[in-house]
Amino acid sequence: MDEDRQPIIVGAGQATWRERDPSHTPIDAMQAVSKLALQSGGPALYSAIDAIVHVPFIMDQVPQLAAAMPRNPGAELGQRLGINALQFTADVGGNLPQALVNEFAGRLAQGSHEAVLLTGAELLGTFLGEVRSGAGMPAWESGAQSSAECITKTPVMTAATERAHGLFEPKHAYPLFESAIRHARGLSADQHAQQLGTLVARMSDVAAANPLAWKRERLTPEQVLATENGNRMICYPYTKVMNSIIAVDQAAALVLTTVGKAKELGIDSEHWVYLRGAASAHDRWFLSERVTLNASPALAAAASEALRQARMELGELLYFDLYSCFPSAIAVACDALGLTPEDPRGVTVTGGMSLFGGPGNNYSLHAIATMVDRLCEGDAGAGLVSANGGYLTKHSVGVYSRDAGGTPWTPREAGVWQYRVDEEPFLELAESGHGAFVIDAHTVRFGREGPREGILLGRLGDGRRCVAKTEIPATVDALLARDCVGETGAVSHSDGLNRFEF
Repeated sequence: MDEDRQPIIVGAGQATWRERDPSHTPIDAMQAVSKLALQSGGPALYSAIDAIVHVPFIMDQVPQLAAAMPRNPGAELGQRLGINALQFTADVGGNLPQALVNEFAGRLAQGSHEAVLLTGAELLGTFLGEVRSGAGMPAWESGAQSSAECITKTPVMTAATERAHGLFEPKHAYPLFESAIRHARGLSADQHAQQLGTLVARMSDVAAANPLAWKRERLTPEQVLATENGNRMICYPYTKVMNSIIAVDQAAALVLTTVGKAKELGIDSEHWVYLRGAASAHDRWFLSERVTLNASPALAAAASEALRQARMELGELLYFDLYSCFPSAIAVACDALGLTPEDPRGVTVTGGMSLFGGPGNNYSLHAIATMVDRLCEGDAGAGLVSANGGYLTKHSVGVYSRDAGGTPWTPREAGVWQYRVDEEPFLELAESGHGAFVIDAHTVRFGREGPREGILLGRLGDGRRCVAKTEIPATVDALLARDCVGETGAVSHSDGLNRFEF
């Protein structure tokens, strides 16, 4: 590929608003950060933008909430900025910011665009605060119909039986992965808790030093694990501070172009960050069909491919931001990379989604913007961002560097490595379970008053995977007291649910 067609990031902007203000709209937020991202090139860069890409609002997935959101954010933003550009968006998933960088970097390299503005915002802190206070939904909807082209379409990621048993909620699904990780590592309850507490405490050090983080408080491992002062158990073994915090007001933006266009526009090379490698892949759409619940073949394939494209080894990277909606996502990403969570380089540049903030689909746009800033602050170095959508389902990876490398990056179709992932064996999912049930993963859902019910994944006598619940106090207590993976109980089906007991 011609060196001048090499895609680069030439601007990044992000902001956090801590005061609730319903008059401050998502378009206002995107406008503010877009101006920050565009300032490296002045008026000429504004004129060069021929695509505005909008990371979709998370509330667009909930019909009764979507009515409050602007329908055509890319067009409205373009009008405000004086930019006449095509508009694009996507469907849903925390993988989208990195996936969209990968997609539009490829389009830039192929000459389909000259400069791209990628932006997103979530003002859920204000939105939920207004609704909970009784003030009603903020009037952010503009009435205009969307003209943006949606460039991704994800199949339904939960089976009917998964939804019936609560696995449509990530806070119920990711602790299941955690139990499989604990069992695979042979950890006692105390050892496992210590690892979780230490991981989040180290991330809190990063958040405390980040002026954009929603929570800037250094935590000890003991504070992470303690269930006092509002840090109650949500789903065992995750306390509240181990869960992504979605009620934040944050926005971010990036500007992508090519080396040739940046030269033409006179953008100082001190602002250039190269995308050295990029890959996306997905695991089985239904998490219950996956044979292994403590690993992601898709993430391993995407990470390996991105590093291969970058012609870099893991040891050459200085920075990482691994998707951090829950600790199990970090653990699986570390395993996919061959990184330990205790690595002195750390697993986040922002502070992570339970501390920096987890603004819906848009978190990884903040991670990339922070990575760009971190790289531009130094003379050399490289970093990797991983982004995850669904239930450890959709994965996108980017490798970034101030150094162009020996050979310009060339976009590749995902077919080769996705084919390898698709060849992985999988389990048939049973809607109705009867008889012996061997536990593969388990968690306990808590309410404010204490444990409510156990949620389990297991295998029936015929080898099919089954989802089940239990409200039997002694069984719930057993799921809390020990690692039950591999133990056998019994399951029966009634009223549309599979019910487990020892």
